Amino acid sequence: MAQATQTFGEWPLQRLMTEVCGSGHKSADDLNRDQALEAFERIIAGAPDPTTLGAFWLSNRWKRNTPEELAAYTDVMCEHVDFAEPDCDPVDCGANYDGKGDSAILGVGAGVVAAAAGTPVVVHSGDRVPTQKQDAYKHVLDELGIATELSPQTSADMVDETGFGFYYQPAFNPVVDELFDRRDQMGVRTFVNTIETLANPANADVHLGSFYHLAFAKKVVNTFEESQHHDLSRVIMFQGMEGYDEIRPGFTKVAEWTEGEFTDYGIETAEYGMDLEGEDLHVDDIAADSAAITEEVLAGERDDQFADAIALNAALRIYAREDVDSIEAGLDAARDAIADGSAAAVLDELQAF
Repeated sequence: MAQATQTFGEWPLQRLMTEVCGSGHKSADDLNRDQALEAFERIIAGAPDPTTLGAFWLSNRWKRNTPEELAAYTDVMCEHVDFAEPDCDPVDCGANYDGKGDSAILGVGAGVVAAAAGTPVVVHSGDRVPTQKQDAYKHVLDELGIATELSPQTSADMVDETGFGFYYQPAFNPVVDELFDRRDQMGVRTFVNTIETLANPANADVHLGSFYHLAFAKKVVNTFEESQHHDLSRVIMFQGMEGYDEIRPGFTKVAEWTEGEFTDYGIETAEYGMDLEGEDLHVDDIAADSAAITEEVLAGERDDQFADAIALNAALRIYAREDVDSIEAGLDAARDAIADGSAAAVLDELQAF
């Protein structure tokens, strides 16, 4: 313990538990920035024993993290991220780590369509993420024959060459990847599940994320504002389907932050002529069915609920980067990119990359 104190400072996790955050969700205090910085430095260095680390993660979950704490954890993580910035400035889509278990993953198709319409898009995640080990972007891309286990610089090259890029967490964020086993043994989500989505490996100016409750979107925006690493110009988050970065059929709440101004509003799929229900997007084999649907939509072979959902989600990505001034205009651009063959061409380029 003396060596840990000399190396890291005065706040080993056991002391933080005893004196700050470990007294229960009603009486626990929050960590200040310096304490949070040191705590995560110790965690990624493997200093805490498994029992203490688990207790610390659980106490953070009970008391709920502040933006100051999350920003500190994020900043330490980002010191170890291997950033590779494309020449273009893409939309960063980081809300897809947990995967989906019931409905098709349409964000791959949406990203490709947006890229074909002139809006570069970056997505990033690992393979299976604790504790919700479901299919994610990587598995759909693998089914499509698109390379995923790339170095960060190769991912950046993919974005510049095709307009769409996938960054693989073990390659760009190894310190978080190395926490997999300990996170898995927890059995519940920890704050790492939040901060890994904020890594932004392409150093984009725009972040697209998702939330279950609007208060979480505000917390993420405040985290970005508190962070000394990130300097975003725009954040759009929405109440995604299965917690993913896809608009829900029916009503979806959206939170938008642009240069310090926070607003929220709703998207009604019916307003765009789409008669969609949640069960309309369900599939049996998430990865394989999602890949097949993506190929068919991009080839212009489908004119159904999946084509509508992919086009609308592409529209939100185009709007997020302010390449259009409304979601409706983004929807027109998305449908044009499918109709004229541009989206299929981008998919061909990705498969050949």
